[in-house]
Amino acid sequence: MMMTDLTDRRKLRMGMVGGGQGAFIGEVHRIAAAMDGWIELVCGAFSSSADRSKASGRSLLLPDDRVYGSYQEMIESESRLPEGERMDFISIVTPNNMHFGPAMMALEHGFHVVLEKPMAFNLEEARQLQQKVTETGCSLLLTHTYVGYPMVKEARHLVREGKLGAIRKIYVEYPQGWLSKLSEVTGNKQAAWRTDPQQSGQSGCMGDIGTHALHLAEYISGLRATRLCASLQTFVAGRKLDDDGSVLLQFDNGTSGVLMASQVAAGEENALKIRIYGENGGIEWNQQEPNTLLVKWLEQPTQVYRASAAYLSEEARAFCRTPAGHPEGYLEAFANLYRGLALSLQPWRNEGKAGPYDFPGVEDGVRGMAFLDCLLKSNESNDKWTDFTV
Repeated sequence: MMMTDLTDRRKLRMGMVGGGQGAFIGEVHRIAAAMDGWIELVCGAFSSSADRSKASGRSLLLPDDRVYGSYQEMIESESRLPEGERMDFISIVTPNNMHFGPAMMALEHGFHVVLEKPMAFNLEEARQLQQKVTETGCSLLLTHTYVGYPMVKEARHLVREGKLGAIRKIYVEYPQGWLSKLSEVTGNKQAAWRTDPQQSGQSGCMGDIGTHALHLAEYISGLRATRLCASLQTFVAGRKLDDDGSVLLQFDNGTSGVLMASQVAAGEENALKIRIYGENGGIEWNQQEPNTLLVKWLEQPTQVYRASAAYLSEEARAFCRTPAGHPEGYLEAFANLYRGLALSLQPWRNEGKAGPYDFPGVEDGVRGMAFLDCLLKSNESNDKWTDFTV
């Protein structure tokens, strides 16, 4: 379904599974997808309840005949529409246990897929999706949002250019405090499904945010973790999945790393931070201050790099959306992922623009699920290290 006709200048048509009224991440996806004006929402199955799905569709001003009671009905109905009307891709914004079914069915019907992370309920499902992507040639965007930030691109550029020298140490931490109490029993829907093994899968905190931390570390450094030693904890009494974890990492070039993720770090909001150190210096980036990248040199003063500045690399500037001094935030980073998908499906949109507009894909998803499998094995083992293989 890749569009190579340069005369076909139209918006990409998006369908959505999940993300109905009261859902957080569905609205984020819709805002991000629409930000460049290249994508429009044309249909959806917004809830497992047909009535709630219809109500959500009406609130989004969609025609009744493009709002469906199930993802199966949507994919089958959309595939029967003329090519000039049907959706081009599907965004799946459901709990983890509802990722595989709609993603596999969409790929089998020739639709591209945008998928929340972790990619699947378990590693076997992830590998099946990877095989189906290979068979169909369709694209799969996995929304590891934080790699959409311009200063993350600049950090990766500095590492790639060898400015820091050989990488020696990686620290990545992701503390949150919102699950410090047993919020899942108080009507908090976001807490309820994330702490439910039947919906979230084999891991809670590490599946939800630990996978983000690992992906960010590997994305910026260009390295791959090969072994790990993990300790997972469940601090809140009555909780069924981990809410905290610490991991020692070894990377393929000998670099050592430390990964920490917690959702019981009382008082923290969304404090994802990464530090990477090489022979000549280090970098530090904090998601809550995303416009700033600290570059620390061995025998020189620390430099403060800022988003949209003229001295940034071409790659980082290509992801900046506002003049210097204006926040490049979460929604903009999310939109950069959708921009990457749009550019990959409609190459003419890259005319005169710097790139590349990369985005996380199915390989990242498989790697994330393999990471969770390895974590659990390490946590249950008395051995110090566990090999991390995909």
